[in-house]
Amino acid sequence: MKIMDFLREGAVRAHLKASGKKEVIEELVNLLVETGGIENTEELIKALLAREKLGSTGIGQGVAIPHAKSDVVRGVIAAFGQSPQGIAFDAVDGKPAHLFFLLVAPTDSTGPHLKALARLSRLLRDKSFRESLRKAETDEELLRVIKEEDGKKH
Repeated sequence: MKIMDFLREGAVRAHLKASGKKEVIEELVNLLVETGGIENTEELIKALLAREKLGSTGIGQGVAIPHAKSDVVRGVIAAFGQSPQGIAFDAVDGKPAHLFFLLVAPTDSTGPHLKALARLSRLLRDKSFRESLRKAETDEELLRVIKEEDGKKH
């Protein structure tokens, strides 16, 4: 599975405006709305925030993967955002997150949802990949870095 199988090209944002966890989630959901992948924004944001209450999706090393299952989407979709200044996300290492992959899947798609999460987790363990994403200045540059990484054998 490749990231571009579920990441919407128009849902990539360098320099997120958000300053908190809820705002990051809202900003990334709005990117998905702009690409036409979502039917009910409020319900999706509620599902993502409910998942965060179970335990932060801030996995450390400057990375967060907010995710949820919801019937407001028809397939596994994702948005990506980068925050040069970092945002407190209750990460396991206590450090701010700079890289955010928001992942959403339909309620009945456990397999594809877990495969997408595993793919993101595996790639984001690569320090050079994380650094390349953090250094990117534009949406296009972020997309290029992701596509290049997708093309490598893992």
